Parts: sequence; C-alpha cells; structure tokens
Amino acid sequence: MDAILATCARHGVAMIEDCSQAHGATLGGRKLGTLGAVGTFSLYPTKNLGALGDGGVLATDDAELAARIAALRQYGWRTHYVSEAVGVNSRLDELQAAILRVKLLHLDAGNARRQAIAARYDAALAGGAIAPPARRLGGTHVFHQYVVRVPDREAVQARLRAEGIGSGIHYPVPVHLQPAYKDRVALGPARCQVSEIAAGEVLSLPVWPELTEEQVGTIARAIGGLRLR
Repeated sequence: MDAILATCARHGVAMIEDCSQAHGATLGGRKLGTLGAVGTFSLYPTKNLGALGDGGVLATDDAELAARIAALRQYGWRTHYVSEAVGVNSRLDELQAAILRVKLLHLDAGNARRQAIAARYDAALAGGAIAPPARRLGGTHVFHQYVVRVPDREAVQARLRAEGIGSGIHYPVPVHLQPAYKDRVALGPARCQVSEIAAGEVLSLPVWPELTEEQVGTIARAIGGLRLR
C-alpha cells in the first residue's frame, strides 16, 4: 500500500480502497479505508458489517469530495430538483441505515470473535498438511473468510460435509475466464496461472461470529484430522 500510495501521489491519481471484506481491519496501525482518497465498503448481509439487504458506504475525510459523492447518489442534486452533475439513484434507505448504526457498535466484538475462531483453526491445522491463511506483517486480519488451499478440494469438502460441516468456494472461476471477460485481454503465454491454480484450491471454512464453542470445536477437530492424498 505504501508503494501504491507513493505512485498515486507522484502521478496525481486518487487511490480508492476496496474494503468490502475488511471492515475494521488495520495495516500499520491505521484502519483500512483511511489510507486513500476514498474507502468503499460493501454492506451485503454476510459482510462483517452487514445490512438486512444490499447496501454500501463510501468513507472520505475530504469534505468537498464527500459533498460530491452525496450529490451523485441522488441525481447529482445539491439543490433539490437541480442536477448539477450526472448522478444516479443509489441511496441507502433510512431503515438500513438505522440497523447499521446499531450493528456498527458491535463490529469490533464481532471481529474479535472471528479472530478467536481463526486462532482455534490455526492451532488445529498446525503441523498438518493444510496451511492456515497467511497474515500480512503489520496488519490486523478480521477474517471475513477463513480460506485455506487444498489440492483435493472436492474430497475434503465431501469429508467435511459427511460431518455436517459446510464450506464455500470464493470463487471457483477467476475473472479472466468468465464468459464476459474471456479473451478480452492478451495475457501472454503464462496467462494467469497462479490465479487459475488458486481458484481450484481455495476453500472457505465457517467463521461467522455466531458459531458456538461446540460448533467451533467440531470444525477444529475435523480440519485437524484431515489428511490429503
């Protein structure tokens, strides 16, 4: 991020942070979403801070930019019925905002619970064939997902499913292989092989804060006993 920020400053480019899976996370002691000109946060219900429907927020410390964004979300209006810019109709409704104001008070506690669950999984995987997720030095992870990589993913999922444990794949097909984008970019002979390999191995384990201690223990024992072929 330091290198990206320096490059943006050198060229006069505003950096926009996508923090849609990093609500409350930090890097170098600073909250993510405060490093660039704007931080963007998804409020999809499964996020660390989630609404009861779709929604999102932008965060900035630039008062004029905040005013422009506020205008763009409602037809470009700064004065009622006067579109000073080409805007959209993209308001977060008041009911969702009220719910989120309450849920925001519980974000840190929810993140702490996610971190505690992740620590249990780390301990269960220690010394085994599956490595826990990597951590960035100087960063605080809030574990929107707890993602491991397993070569025989289908078999591992089947073994977990047999014990009543669900898992997810985020995401099975990388962007450059999606029908809408395939062959639109010249990738060269190497293509995006690392992305393709990762897409075939990533597996997300349950990590939402509402998991009980009994459930976490069951999952930890199951993943601790996994043996890869």
